Amino acid sequence: MYPCSNPELVAAVSEAGGIGIVQPISLTYVHGHEYREGLRLIRRLTSRPVGLNALIESSSRRYHERMVRWVAVAIEEGVRFFVTSLGNPRWVVDAAHAAGGKVYHDVTERKWALKALDAGVDGFIAVNDRAGGHAGPRDPEALLAELADLDRPVVCAGGVGAEADFVRALALGYAGVQMGTRFIATTECRAGEPYKRAILEADADDIVLTERITGVPVAVINTPYIQRMGTKAGPLARWLLRQPRTKKWMRTAYALRSVWQLKRSSLDESGAKDYWQAGRSVAGIHAVEPAGEIVRRFAAAAEAARRQ
Repeated sequence: MYPCSNPELVAAVSEAGGIGIVQPISLTYVHGHEYREGLRLIRRLTSRPVGLNALIESSSRRYHERMVRWVAVAIEEGVRFFVTSLGNPRWVVDAAHAAGGKVYHDVTERKWALKALDAGVDGFIAVNDRAGGHAGPRDPEALLAELADLDRPVVCAGGVGAEADFVRALALGYAGVQMGTRFIATTECRAGEPYKRAILEADADDIVLTERITGVPVAVINTPYIQRMGTKAGPLARWLLRQPRTKKWMRTAYALRSVWQLKRSSLDESGAKDYWQAGRSVAGIHAVEPAGEIVRRFAAAAEAARRQ
């Protein structure tokens, strides 16, 4: 949930019975906390488990070394659940398992799940075509069908904005759901009010994919800024992203720009910087509410469906 996962939001989700996920760059660069002290702040706000998002792509050695330190400190501070993405999670798996932890890996297709399985992950976060940010190519049903025989819990990521979406995902056979967009429209989230309002006003058809932010498709709200910028990367950028010698450099450049743009736009209160990530779950989001109320309402809906 970069950049929206501030400590108060993470803690509120966990305190209500979900598991809030810390995003290290959000914690430090966006919200200004020293990393270890930020984790301790969350622990003061809730005694319940929290997780850590370890984005493990290795295009930058400096970034990789920093992530290794972040994972080590998280383990020292009692974190035992990790969500990994964009790389081989073996080193996170080894560190987490040594401390009795679990690792779930983001996957968009079966081939990535098989690689993660070889690395020893404990479960999968199945990122479907309704997700915000870097969405996958499969719908929730098709993606679950690809992963169902791999003997690991599968969590649905994308398209869950209302209780009915949650109940439906569980009925399909998912072990749980991962929600991002729904928790941006909460009282605890520090995202700007224009961003929250845009989520409330958007429908599923207002979500588009753009290559102009990170070089690969990202799901965003189709604002005037996105319309002016366009959704396709230029021919030179596409060529450089395909070349082995320039691919990592281009991805690093895109990532640095995206980190800055997202921080600036997501926290802006003027509404002028309207670059806002969101998934198609906006269709079911109609109010800004406390995160704990959302978690408890979803849990109640699942329990009611189980009893029927």
